[in-house]
Amino acid sequence: MMEMLLTGPREELFSNSLREKLDIWVAKYPAGQEQSALIPCLHILQDANGGWLTQAIMDALASYLSIPAISVYEVATFYTMFELEPVGKHKISVCTNISCMLCGSEEIMNHLQDKLNIKPGQTTEDGLITLKEVECLGACVGAPMLLLDKQYHEHLTPEKIDQILQGLSS
Repeated sequence: MMEMLLTGPREELFSNSLREKLDIWVAKYPAGQEQSALIPCLHILQDANGGWLTQAIMDALASYLSIPAISVYEVATFYTMFELEPVGKHKISVCTNISCMLCGSEEIMNHLQDKLNIKPGQTTEDGLITLKEVECLGACVGAPMLLLDKQYHEHLTPEKIDQILQGLSS
């Protein structure tokens, strides 16, 4: 369910509810430091827009925070947690950095690709799952691991992957 208005000037792109959520984060920082709220604001807007950020949303956020649009683009394109294209209802991000790789992330990624019939960066035909390969999720002790939406799953095996997939709602 989208909370954003998709018509009107940039300043009116966000609903009152979204503005309230953004303002909570902006208020946590000193005046003139609105850019400090950029990452949580991007999360709020991405969640409200079905899991991805449009250029119009990023431009509107830049205007809202009184920062250059390039500052928003730099953050949104650098971090793998932000999506610039539509994604599935669920997003699976598999860590393939060194710790996870040494502990079997390649097997986990291959198993997911076989089960879902997609490659990293693709979404299943039913729009349920987007699969991503990410560099590091900061949970090396639980390698191999993945992030499903906003929940970590560690010490993965093909059997655990099958259980995780069975538990997803359509």
